[in-house]
Amino acid sequence: MSEPVRPRPIKKAVFPVAGLGTRFLPATKVVPKELLPVVDRPLIQYAVDEAREAGIEQMIFVTGRGKTGIVEHFDIAFELEQTLSERGKDLSVLDCTRATPGDVIAVRQQVPLGLGHAIWCARAIVGDEPFAIFLPDELMVAREGGTGCMKQMVEAYREVGGNLISVLEVPMAQVSSYGVIDPGAANGALTEVRGLVEKPTQADAPSNKIVSGRYILQPEVMRVLENQGKGAGGEIQLTDAMAKMIGTQPFHAVTFDGARYDCGSKIGFVEATLAIALARPDMGAEVRKLAERLLA
Repeated sequence: MSEPVRPRPIKKAVFPVAGLGTRFLPATKVVPKELLPVVDRPLIQYAVDEAREAGIEQMIFVTGRGKTGIVEHFDIAFELEQTLSERGKDLSVLDCTRATPGDVIAVRQQVPLGLGHAIWCARAIVGDEPFAIFLPDELMVAREGGTGCMKQMVEAYREVGGNLISVLEVPMAQVSSYGVIDPGAANGALTEVRGLVEKPTQADAPSNKIVSGRYILQPEVMRVLENQGKGAGGEIQLTDAMAKMIGTQPFHAVTFDGARYDCGSKIGFVEATLAIALARPDMGAEVRKLAERLLA
């Protein structure tokens, strides 16, 4: 009896980072939103760290005009490192920013035609391999002692293959702001996906499980996107392409065991900064005292 075919490993990840970050103006006039710090690491660093934890080796940034700083963040800063070394400073703080040559690649989304179009712009680098997608605005934080969202998804992918998306349960009153899955059979954190609905009304929502910014997709999605017209908002929607793949390939959702912060909004960004600072052993106690003093 032959052994079942193991799904191909996930070694590449696409990060769509071409957005203008208009909700964070004027801070984002010069600095990309993805480089704004959550405590002392830029937002994009958290997503890349999560990818590396999951065994992903190649980071593909889909950038736009004025976003070259994202790639430069993962480059060697020779003058900075030399100066720190001469002053006897600890260089290990920069370890997470170093990338092996070839492991960070940038492609340009020249026209802002939507998330689906941004992913399609990476088609030549993705090639014929399954790949992950990270929306850096969604900061996913593992529980203490737990693993990151993408690692949880990769572990599930090894069991079921096909396509996977991360989901979170929200109150029904909030579903109209998100993509929502039509759930099928469930097995623990894994749920079969029978359909996807983009921003449904509360009455029409098939569930309260929202798509939360992490994906593992098969390369066939690129061919779907190539021939796909514009959808909601006059943009090429990734959700529409994924919906067309349901029924042709296995499609599951993984409910993330951890916390999610919407850093696409100012309130979410502040929440993420406060939550991460409070969890840090080097500053948590002081931040708690500071917060209590400000609230008094």
